[in-house]
Amino acid sequence: MDTGTHVVMGVALGGIATLDPVVGMDPSMAQAVMIATIAGSQAPDIDTVLKLKNNAVYIRHHRGFTHSIPAVLAWSLMIPGILMLFYHEANLLHLWLWTLAAVALHVFVDIFNAYGTQAIRPFSRKWVALGLINTFDPFIFVSHLIAIAFWLAGAHQGYTFLALYIVLAGYYLVRYFMQRKIKHELREKIDDIEEIIISPTMKFRQWRIAVKAKSAFYVGRSMDGNVVIVDTFNRVPVPDTDVMKAAKQDKNISAFLSFSPVYKWEIDTYKDHYEVRFIDLRYRSKGHYPFVAIAHIDRDSLELITSYTGWIFSEEKLQKKLKLGSV
Repeated sequence: MDTGTHVVMGVALGGIATLDPVVGMDPSMAQAVMIATIAGSQAPDIDTVLKLKNNAVYIRHHRGFTHSIPAVLAWSLMIPGILMLFYHEANLLHLWLWTLAAVALHVFVDIFNAYGTQAIRPFSRKWVALGLINTFDPFIFVSHLIAIAFWLAGAHQGYTFLALYIVLAGYYLVRYFMQRKIKHELREKIDDIEEIIISPTMKFRQWRIAVKAKSAFYVGRSMDGNVVIVDTFNRVPVPDTDVMKAAKQDKNISAFLSFSPVYKWEIDTYKDHYEVRFIDLRYRSKGHYPFVAIAHIDRDSLELITSYTGWIFSEEKLQKKLKLGSV
């Protein structure tokens, strides 16, 4: 989820924590827990700073180790350890449990995005992405703001946020059945499906669709319950050529391939270089596929000239990135 949603979720969990007698009967403890749940709800996203280095590092590692089981346990110990320096009389066990709940909730809700997390690491590096909820879901965010407003107006803190989360559990179930219906329709339309990747949008009844079949990739959308296929690409294996081998050694290309489960590739030949391009098929927007990885390979030496991976919404901007030498 986005940062704002994680913040309000931390506030909500801190409110629910007041139903715990150890927390609710001690204002100082309640304050410490509220700080802990807000901090815990943000801690896993500390890896966002990787974007300052370059897109390749960010794509490869964001929501990776910082969302893993060892990291969840580490955050849940680190945050209470710091808070105990200021809240000496706090109950460490309950402070730890509510911090653990906040960190775990962060990772749990991120699983429902299309981006996903490596939440079961170190047991597996597989990306777990259920594709039910957009990274920013207006209903989830606004419902938290409404609950916070009720609390500030005098409603019981614990029961208000508990009621909110009961409502949200129902919302997640609705989204699950909506997605299941889309998958059922796709299986009726397309034969030999190997994998269906559905990405929710901010609009409640609009979804992006990418399908892997044995012979082709299908790109579509679902709008108001209607599934439409808008693009079809023959599924051509990536060639085992010297040019492609050189491209795959590039950090931007390898980061893209480690993250993207469904893509098409292109190789174009120019006077002095080859252009190798990988295009993620999950994020089609207004007829454009914005998430790409591209490398220019010297025709004579097969050495990398320049490369880039990331979100690009025009060819002009992409070429500017490459001219700047974004390797």
